[in-house]
Amino acid sequence: MKLSILIPTFNEERTIERLIHRILAVKIPVDYELILVDDHSTDRTYAIEQRLRGAVGRVPMTLLRNRTNRGKGACIRQGLKHASGDLVLVQDGDLEYKPTDIPKLLRPILDGRAEIVYGSRFLGRWWPAGMALPNCVANRLLTGLTNLLYGLRLTDLEVCYKIFPRKRLMGLKLRATRFEFEPEVTAKLARRGARFYEVPIGYHGRTVREGKKIRGRDFFAAVWTLLRCRVT
Repeated sequence: MKLSILIPTFNEERTIERLIHRILAVKIPVDYELILVDDHSTDRTYAIEQRLRGAVGRVPMTLLRNRTNRGKGACIRQGLKHASGDLVLVQDGDLEYKPTDIPKLLRPILDGRAEIVYGSRFLGRWWPAGMALPNCVANRLLTGLTNLLYGLRLTDLEVCYKIFPRKRLMGLKLRATRFEFEPEVTAKLARRGARFYEVPIGYHGRTVREGKKIRGRDFFAAVWTLLRCRVT
């Protein structure tokens, strides 16, 4: 079994090198590859990624770059075209999520207990560390709406850490460009009868000043995506 780790990046010069080294330091229990999709960064992110690609020898690394800034969802769709793993994990380019949780996410799949695994920042806590109150409330509202519309029992729709079988994703005809990837992929999988398994993960949010890119308008885009996918 092989894992493709997709890493969309945009202006992450302060964190991308540390992130890659943290991933490489984890004992991931399957073979894996790294696929970095730079979303036309305007800082040194892409130059750092180019250097890392030449320095990381033991793990296959593919580096792609968009000609224009297109958004996280577009980067994920682009990265999927180059993925060769049986499984796909999305990893943000910052340090909000801990790569040490990747083996924990893989374990239910390797044990045969799950096909699709979502991390959850809310299992065991009401308010994840560093998450702004508006983001916390918005995520809970979106998760509740998802559960209502699709008959699910998720606790964290907007979490980045999700592991899917690649073949499942390739058959979904995804169209998300920004952060509506999370509701779109969940809704389309749910309509195809997918079962979701959640495990608690660590998290430490960052602020807009530190580079967080999700905005209020993404909440309304997520609501529209959930409604659209329910009827189409």
